[in-house]
Amino acid sequence: MEILVSGSLAYDRIMDFPGRFADHILPERIHMLNVSFTVNGLSENFGGTAGNIAYSLWLQGEKARIIAAIGQDYHRYFEWLAQLGLDTGGIRRAEGELTAGAYITTDADNNQITGFNPGAMKQPAGFDFSGIDPQNAIAIISPGNLDDMREYSALYHRRGIRAIFDPGQSLPLWGAEDLARCIRQSWALVTNDYEFELTSHITGQTAAELAGAVEQLVVTKGAEGAELISGGRRTLIPGVPVAGVVDPTGAGDAFRGGLIKGLIQGETMERAVQRGAVCGHFAVQTHGTQTYTYTPQQFQQTLQQRYG
Repeated sequence: MEILVSGSLAYDRIMDFPGRFADHILPERIHMLNVSFTVNGLSENFGGTAGNIAYSLWLQGEKARIIAAIGQDYHRYFEWLAQLGLDTGGIRRAEGELTAGAYITTDADNNQITGFNPGAMKQPAGFDFSGIDPQNAIAIISPGNLDDMREYSALYHRRGIRAIFDPGQSLPLWGAEDLARCIRQSWALVTNDYEFELTSHITGQTAAELAGAVEQLVVTKGAEGAELISGGRRTLIPGVPVAGVVDPTGAGDAFRGGLIKGLIQGETMERAVQRGAVCGHFAVQTHGTQTYTYTPQQFQQTLQQRYG
């Protein structure tokens, strides 16, 4: 099956702050915030929503088609994708722009402050869908170029391609009408609990109305697991315990890769969510978003032990 993963490609610069942000931010002075956090160091990793989801799928034996734009500094990322055996044909090279960059600082409580330069992501991917068989495809629209997100949700709806809408970090850029329309046109909405509240606020729709707009709604809740609403039925799916979280960055993208893998294997939505939770479990145990790994045996053992 063709797996279409649209979104961003980015270089992540991840910094570790050994203290707590809350100890350095005065609520009564938030209107004139001026703080500096001295970090333990900086690491650069391959990231971006599309790259991270494709990596999660690659770990599970799937080769997704990445649909995104990348900057003139694409060489290292393309070399990495070549090592994974992933096709770069759906990636547009945007000359005159740098690849998107995320600057992520994580504190001792795993809270994060992120600065993001969209760079090449400001340009549409310009992907040609004419060769895609709608009956043999599944898609996820993850945070990326906003015009692409709008266009792809409409295109997938017209062509009958099962699509997962994941607005994520792009939510502050959306207007109510466009966001509500993209959700309605999608087969599923996947979001975390904070983003779900923000989606409700932007669209002016209640949680029940948002759940009724799609066939499947998945709301992830970090270590607590996820909530699945399908056919009016609400199912709480517990998370997979982690002895020590190293870095939560990219756990949501790992989850989405696991979810998609379950769907293309014909598993129930509940089992697919469980598979996603296992992927997230492995992702948070290393620094970076495309650095974690596991064997098929380790994955199945974790899945069976936690969910049966």
